[in-house]
Amino acid sequence: MQVPLYQAKAEFFRMLGHPVRIRVLELLQGGPVPVRDLLAEIEIEPSSLSQQLAVLRRSGIVVSIREGATVSYALAGGDVAELLRAARRILTELLAGQNELLAELRQADPPLPVPRAAPHGHDGTGVSAFRFPSGTS
Repeated sequence: MQVPLYQAKAEFFRMLGHPVRIRVLELLQGGPVPVRDLLAEIEIEPSSLSQQLAVLRRSGIVVSIREGATVSYALAGGDVAELLRAARRILTELLAGQNELLAELRQADPPLPVPRAAPHGHDGTGVSAFRFPSGTS
């Protein structure tokens, strides 16, 4: 039985849904990167990075390249880099919209006055802030 396209897309985006995997893909946009450099840049345990690289490799989105004792990873195709650029554009537009809304909110209501701090130990009413009524503690 064939998987519907929408389900395949959902599984693809789920595969991308981890911050370490996204960071790896960002780092690979400039070309192959040795695992030791990925570790230095991402600062996670080697076993955790290995797990995330395995997910990306199994999905076919990255390939591993062995040169002697050095293992590097690279994007399997240029479309992944374009997807990351599209995500950046979308997020930029969303955040710009939020900033515009925040500016509108700030213009709509003047800021509330900031209450003055009461002298230490008083709440401004002339009664000590930590005085309890008799019979309570």
